[in-house]
Amino acid sequence: MSKKKLILFALCVFFFTTQSFSQKLSFWETDTAYNKKRVNAVAYSAAGAYVGGMTGLYFLWYADYPLSKFHTFNDNNEWLQIDKGGHLINAYWSGKMGIDVMRWTGMERKKAIWYGGSAGLAFMTSIEIFDGFSEAWGFSTGDVICNLAGSATAIGQELLWNEQRVEWKLSFHPTNFAEYRPDVFGTSLTEKIFKDYNGHTYWLSGNISTFLGSNSTFPKWLNIAVGYGADGMTGGTENLTEYDGKTIPYFKRTRQFYFAPDINLTKIKTRSKFLKFVFEATRFIKFPLPALEYNSNKKWVLHGIYF
Repeated sequence: MSKKKLILFALCVFFFTTQSFSQKLSFWETDTAYNKKRVNAVAYSAAGAYVGGMTGLYFLWYADYPLSKFHTFNDNNEWLQIDKGGHLINAYWSGKMGIDVMRWTGMERKKAIWYGGSAGLAFMTSIEIFDGFSEAWGFSTGDVICNLAGSATAIGQELLWNEQRVEWKLSFHPTNFAEYRPDVFGTSLTEKIFKDYNGHTYWLSGNISTFLGSNSTFPKWLNIAVGYGADGMTGGTENLTEYDGKTIPYFKRTRQFYFAPDINLTKIKTRSKFLKFVFEATRFIKFPLPALEYNSNKKWVLHGIYF
């Protein structure tokens, strides 16, 4: 569900604001020893963000709908599973940022990985519980599985390699489907970015050089990515033929698979702390580059620039 994509941005704000609590170290430095002040700052900030976030989400998404007994809802067949990519990427990046925050405090390595990597999962599980008590939605086992998979991707790589060699990423391009279902896909560009699944592509982007060893001459900034998207959707499980008294044209629901290069900006050497901040903050976005598409219509399409 689109509301969960808001979490990624909230956690970005949380990650960078908590760093200002340090008095002895600069904004950018990670402590090398357990820093109780930083740990307390993170704990208080996390508690405040959790209470504030859940309260805000309640009034934004749930207050207008009646409560019900806790129930489940099987939405695994909706939107050609594109919405599940949102759960993967949110759980993954919230876990990645949580690990970074815990390391910033000087916490012991494995504790930082497990505590930080699980923080986003805990928050998103709370939202699923909210859904379970809302008459408009329901607790989705499929969503929970994707949340777990996203967190496991972040935690597992840190435990195995102490770095993220393979990352979940997102790209978006505007489509014309919002004009047929503005209630679902949004009216403004911001709403469309969150709600129009026809424009979403989710990528698994791997940094090749990290698998080749320190002596490899393969460009450290170059990734190879595989992506999944979908097109032609005006409804969750099937397309509508009419909305608000207007006829909706026929669209064929199409799965799309992509292969493309990607750029890991964090691997580009720079002395600029600002650029390092920008590179890290936008790391979850797939860099727009040429891409090769194969779709469920059994057609190959070469895109000069795909985003």
